[in-house]
Amino acid sequence: MESTSAPERLHRPPLQADLLVRALTRHRSRPALWDDGDTWTAGRLADEISRYVQAWRAWGINEGGAVAILSANRPEVLIAMGAALIAGVRWVPLHPLGSLQDQLFILEDAGVETLLFDPASHRDRAAELSARAASLRRVVALAPTSEATDMATAASRFGARRLIAPSPDPSGIAWILYTGGTTGRPKGVLETHRGVAAMTHIQMAEWDWPADLRTLCVTPLSHAASALFLPTLVRGGSLAVLPSFDPDRFVDTVERLRITATLLVPTMIYRLLDHPGLDGPRLGSLRTLFYGASAISPTRLAEAIERFGPIFFQFYGQAEAPTTVTVLGKNEHSADRLASCGRPVSWLDVALLDDDGNEVQPGEPGELCVRGPLVMAGYHGQPEQTAAALRGGRLHTGDIATADDQGYLTIVDRTKDMIVTGGFNVFPREVEDVLATHPGVSQVAVVGVPDPNWGEAVRALVVPRPDVTLDSAELIRLVKEHKGPAAAPKHIEFVRAIPLTPLGKPDKKALRATYWAAHDRSVS
Repeated sequence: MESTSAPERLHRPPLQADLLVRALTRHRSRPALWDDGDTWTAGRLADEISRYVQAWRAWGINEGGAVAILSANRPEVLIAMGAALIAGVRWVPLHPLGSLQDQLFILEDAGVETLLFDPASHRDRAAELSARAASLRRVVALAPTSEATDMATAASRFGARRLIAPSPDPSGIAWILYTGGTTGRPKGVLETHRGVAAMTHIQMAEWDWPADLRTLCVTPLSHAASALFLPTLVRGGSLAVLPSFDPDRFVDTVERLRITATLLVPTMIYRLLDHPGLDGPRLGSLRTLFYGASAISPTRLAEAIERFGPIFFQFYGQAEAPTTVTVLGKNEHSADRLASCGRPVSWLDVALLDDDGNEVQPGEPGELCVRGPLVMAGYHGQPEQTAAALRGGRLHTGDIATADDQGYLTIVDRTKDMIVTGGFNVFPREVEDVLATHPGVSQVAVVGVPDPNWGEAVRALVVPRPDVTLDSAELIRLVKEHKGPAAAPKHIEFVRAIPLTPLGKPDKKALRATYWAAHDRSVS
């Protein structure tokens, strides 16, 4: 059923479903998906998506309904993503490593009636959710299993049909992405059809895509890696999927399939750099390595460029303005810009604002604020949080940045991570960048901890490189030399690993909670 009026349809830009149908039709005979030695053409992928959609409609899953997915990376996730676009349903991905309580809350909060799950990785959790989530009407496995109905069997009952894109209201909700949840209620970010289409349009225009595009998805398809799906197909490329990141398997897959593009978070890049015996030529087919989701150490980025070549492309965004607010292209990775997240894309209005909503002077820190088609509609069922995030007609990202005279932005921290020690403001990112210049440091995270004298003290958790013994006094001196005594850590703690969020970012909330658990507030 058409959801927009004739005049609106006349001038409506293509939405993601339109792009998917056109891509799979135009490139029908080309390889689109690599699946454990089996090659799917775009036509075969389109046919399977059509069968998924028919099975869903037979179950009563129609336009506007909500479908959640809980899975490790596997090809069926991509097929289901395509089916969600054609069926016009709201797509609700669950964190593959999320807690039971958070996942239950999300299912209920979003009104999800159908849960797709991976029987290899989430069989037990799906059973728990099925038993406890009152909103669920059906739980469907992505592969054959004895515990539940599965998509392969259900889809096989239908013949292939031509894909027809729906015509939803562009301001209607396409995705609900839940963020947070480690302390309190997760927030459901409402992504409109217009917004996610703008994300793809910006990616197509602003990202450095190789001409011969063979994309490897290794970060979670429930989050960052999903952004690779449509651009790859629109450009006539093909996708391969790994269930998780393992350096050996990653390198083997890149070498075997001659992968030309992939997306990694910084911690994955560090693991490649620290992996024994890995040489650059094994990744020689890579033309673009997209990276983002968290800040990267400039020192380690310089090392990566030296090892693997000028293939690195940075993007910055957040769930509230997904994937691409700024970019730092491959040819912009000069030695003096490796701490930068790049310049704002031309499609958005980006400003650095002070606490009064005024633009700061060049070189001064301000909150990075955004307006444009990429920005979320709001937080589901949370009007106060929505009003706070979108106050003044802009999305307030919570990230503090500075701009140089050429418009390149450098994020110095998030507002909530800033440390106030002895009346001085310290941005953890700046301390982390200094510590990361030490040749013996592999990874570092800096947090503020309670201190009876200073209010908050700077504490650094450092992961040494393999077979390296570090001296804490030397590291403290290094920060004093570069940032002054106020920013120098009062304590250095050597650890084997830094805890990560389900998206692979350093989990600053978890780190801070360790030190603030006995206090009634998290600042002092």
